[in-house]
Amino acid sequence: MAVIAMQSASSGLRALDIRLDVIANNLANVNTEGFKSSRVNFEDLMYIERSQPGVENNNGDQRPTGLYVGLGVRVSGTQQDFQQGPPVPGTSTTDMMIQGKGFFKVSVETDLGAGGVAYTRTGNFVTNANGDLTLANSDGRLLDPVINIPDNATGVSVDGSGRVSYTSPGGVITEAGQIELVNFINPSGLSQAGSNLWVESAASGSPISGEPGTQNFGTILGGVLEGSNVDPARELIELIRTQRAFEMNSQAIRAADETLQSVAQLRR
Repeated sequence: MAVIAMQSASSGLRALDIRLDVIANNLANVNTEGFKSSRVNFEDLMYIERSQPGVENNNGDQRPTGLYVGLGVRVSGTQQDFQQGPPVPGTSTTDMMIQGKGFFKVSVETDLGAGGVAYTRTGNFVTNANGDLTLANSDGRLLDPVINIPDNATGVSVDGSGRVSYTSPGGVITEAGQIELVNFINPSGLSQAGSNLWVESAASGSPISGEPGTQNFGTILGGVLEGSNVDPARELIELIRTQRAFEMNSQAIRAADETLQSVAQLRR
């Protein structure tokens, strides 16, 4: 019946509306450092089985195909693309970029992240009032483990292995600390917490810590930031495809409505 067609098309409109929201969020964050774009995955719903395949008739012949009527579509989930973003020149010697796999670890409230930690690809670090390296975002998350830069330091540098050094007024170079990176078996399973942060979940697996440049961990580039990996051209193409699919589902609803009108007028 046309009622099933209307319900299937309406499920398509709902799913496409979510896809439109995700595309809009990707485009809104095209200039957000360390941002990773997301895509929407779809899956079909249940089917009404009108005829089962393989059923034999009186002559012993088998039906080669079945007769199924689908009930529409739904969004199965959003999947993040952790492909590395382009390097963007920083404005501070404490700006950092991870070249390869890994996340910076920062301190958060215990109700936000497991163990009071969260993870980020954003490396726009600054020193706070105590001289500790802190994310330059709205909440000022401390780098974990804490690295302190004295107020009398005349220069700060970060090498590829994550060692942070500073120059004292006397010209003595001192190592302030070692940056640790964290990997996950399934980074797509991380929970998005906003503010360029991810938190551990049951799907992501446990965090694996290590020094930059060892095993499967990336290296650190000082004075550089990782830009958003959003591809504006691709997102605009997906936006047009979503709009056209939305129009086609709307047409299906109109066609089903016209069919129901024809049925209702049969008795006249």
